[in-house]
Amino acid sequence: MSKFDHIRPFYDTEVNQAIRSIMHHPMMKALMSFTFPDVDDAVWMAQLERTHSKRDFQVNFIYKAVQKVLEKSSEGLTSSGFEKLEKHTPYLFISNHRDIILDTSLLNVCLYDHGLIMTASAIGDNLVQKAFLHTLSKLNRNFLVQRGLPPRELLQSSKLMSEYIYQLLVHENRSVWIAQREGRTKDGNDATHQGVLKMLAMASDNENLMDYFKKIRIVPVSISYEYDPTDALKMPQLMAEANQEVYIKEKNEDFMTLLSGIMGQKKRIHIHVGDPLAHELDEIASQNDNANKQIQLLAQVIDDSILSTYKLWPTNYIAYDILNATAQFSSKYTEKEKLLFERRLEMRIDIDNKMMRESFLAMYANPVMNKMKYQDAL
Repeated sequence: MSKFDHIRPFYDTEVNQAIRSIMHHPMMKALMSFTFPDVDDAVWMAQLERTHSKRDFQVNFIYKAVQKVLEKSSEGLTSSGFEKLEKHTPYLFISNHRDIILDTSLLNVCLYDHGLIMTASAIGDNLVQKAFLHTLSKLNRNFLVQRGLPPRELLQSSKLMSEYIYQLLVHENRSVWIAQREGRTKDGNDATHQGVLKMLAMASDNENLMDYFKKIRIVPVSISYEYDPTDALKMPQLMAEANQEVYIKEKNEDFMTLLSGIMGQKKRIHIHVGDPLAHELDEIASQNDNANKQIQLLAQVIDDSILSTYKLWPTNYIAYDILNATAQFSSKYTEKEKLLFERRLEMRIDIDNKMMRESFLAMYANPVMNKMKYQDAL
C-alpha cells in the first residue's frame, strides 16, 4: 500500500477494471452520446473495453468530449505562451480558477495540442462524492484534495499532498495543475492564496525555499472566459458575503455548478501560460531570507503574471463602463455586444436589486481594474 493510495489517480494496471465498472452507468452513456452523437453505442463500448491506460482514456475520450463542449458552448479556445515550454519537461501550473472542470481540461487540451506533458490535477473531494464522478476523476488523472478536515488532520493531509505533488513532478515526470486558491474566484479578483504556496513548500524539508520552488518549475497560467457560464450561480454566495452572512451550499450545488460550467455559453476562451519562474525566485531569495516574506513575495509574482496576461473581452469593458457610468472603453466593444450583455444581465439576475446588479457587473469589471493597476505601474 502506498501512502498516497487514498488521494492518487488509478495506476494504469487498474484502468481497465475501473472503466468496466462504470461503462454501463447512465452518466457514462450520456457523456459518450454527447461526445460521439453519430456513433453506435457498441462502437465506443468496444473501444472502452480495449482501454488500459489513463493517457488512452484522456486522449480518445476526454479530449474529444472537451472538443465537443467547445463546439457546443463556445466560440473557440485560443492560447499563447505554450511554445516557450519544453517538451518532455514537467511543470507545476498554478492558475486562476473560474470553472470547476474546464480550467484544467482546457489546459490539458492545449498541452496535448502542443505535444507537452499533460497534467495530474488537484480536485476537491467534495466535488466527487458520487461514486461515478470519483471513478471518472481518477481515470482522468485527478488527485484528491481533502476538504473540511479538523486542523491536525488538515496539516497531515496538506503535507501528504505536497509530497505527492513533488513525487509526480520530480520522480514521475508528470506535470501538475493546481488552482491559486481553494475554490473558484467568485468576484473576478484573482489572487494567489499564500496557504497554497505554504502547502507546496511542505515537501521541501528545510531545503532553501526558493531553490525548492525552482526545482518544481512553477508556471503561472491565466484563463479567461468571455462569458462566465456560472456567473448567476455565484450570486447567492456573493450576496451572503456582502451582508456578512455565513453561506451554506445547497445539497447538489457543486454538481449543478459543474454541469452549468460545462454546458453553459462561454463565447471565447483564452489561456496564457507564463514563463517558468526562475530569476524571479533568485531575486526573492536575494531580497529576503524570511520564509513567510518569501512566500508573500512569490504570491505577488504569480499574481503579477496572471493579472497582467489575463485576456480582457468586450464583456469586461462593457461591465466596467456600466458599473462606473462611463464610456471610457466604448472603443473596445460594439453597440450590439453591449445590448447582448445587458440582455444577459436582465435574464440572469434581479436587476432591481442594486447590490446584486453591482456584484454581477463587478465580477466582469474587476479584471479591467486589475489590469489598469499594472498599466499604471508600468
